[in-house]
Amino acid sequence: IVYARNVCFKLAKQLGIPERLITSHIFMVHFKGFVGDICRLDIQNIANELNSRIDVIIGGPPCQGYSTRGKCLGKEDERNYLFKEFFKYTDFFKPKYFVIENVAAILGTEDGYFLKSILKEAKKQGYYVQYGVLDARYFGIPQMRRRAVFIGCLEKNIKLPLAKNETSTVSVWDAISDLAYLESGEGEFLSEYKCEPMSDYQRELRQNSTKLYNHIATKHSDIAIERLSMIPPEKGKEYLPKEHLTKSTFGGTWGRLEKDKPSPTIITRFDTPSNGRNNHPFLNRSITPREAARIQSFPDTFIFYGNKSSVIKQIGNAVPPKLAKAIAEEIIKAEDE
Repeated sequence: IVYARNVCFKLAKQLGIPERLITSHIFMVHFKGFVGDICRLDIQNIANELNSRIDVIIGGPPCQGYSTRGKCLGKEDERNYLFKEFFKYTDFFKPKYFVIENVAAILGTEDGYFLKSILKEAKKQGYYVQYGVLDARYFGIPQMRRRAVFIGCLEKNIKLPLAKNETSTVSVWDAISDLAYLESGEGEFLSEYKCEPMSDYQRELRQNSTKLYNHIATKHSDIAIERLSMIPPEKGKEYLPKEHLTKSTFGGTWGRLEKDKPSPTIITRFDTPSNGRNNHPFLNRSITPREAARIQSFPDTFIFYGNKSSVIKQIGNAVPPKLAKAIAEEIIKAEDE
């Protein structure tokens, strides 16, 4: 995503983001969108159309090639080299700042090859760079989500944001307890709130929201519902009989979220019960897009558009807004000094 004062656009990558995934951002953030293979888009044409100085470039090159959840093919995965396309844009526009976000594993994949490559390219372009791993749960987000963050600046080093609270964290139940009424297959794109906010976190995220969007429960198969019904509240697959265990590469498969703890990392298939610990604490269904968005810290006023597959990818791939805000505040602080 590239921000130029009040204009921003998202570049869809050849192997990553189809056109429909930018729809919510165009509607909600009112930015200018360019869709295409980032390797083939004409930077000069984009610059001409924007007709504005670029102050900050923010991007998240595809993380699947580095992720410990996938095959982690390292140098053999061509997606792992798309950070070079990112630096083509910083080299052309010469923004004062840049931010890169990715999975924490990028720092160690191939003995640090990609880390060293990023730092080398940034230094060549004249940037001071600070990097490290930030965990969303320490920034007021009800989720354990560790991500590598790089902040570059042409003038000086900018520190990564400090954890706001490492002793008490927001829980899953703080985030979604007011939404605990849908069964499998129930819900509408637009509905009324049924309950008053039950936590400070809910009051914050429901601020200025008069209607509830995207609270739609996936319609699971009968066998999936049967399996979930065998699992007690907040427990997992250890309660399933052998004949009901399924093969899965995901840890926590068939697991329920625990009320009083932060959620594990929200992924792009949180609608599938067997894909991890992404099922409701006691209802026999996976979490809804709105529940996942709450866990990611999206305000209820942010509406997700597109088909179900598109919506869950938008939510699962996003940087939690509260974490993004903490990073942005460090840049603003540096700008004001």
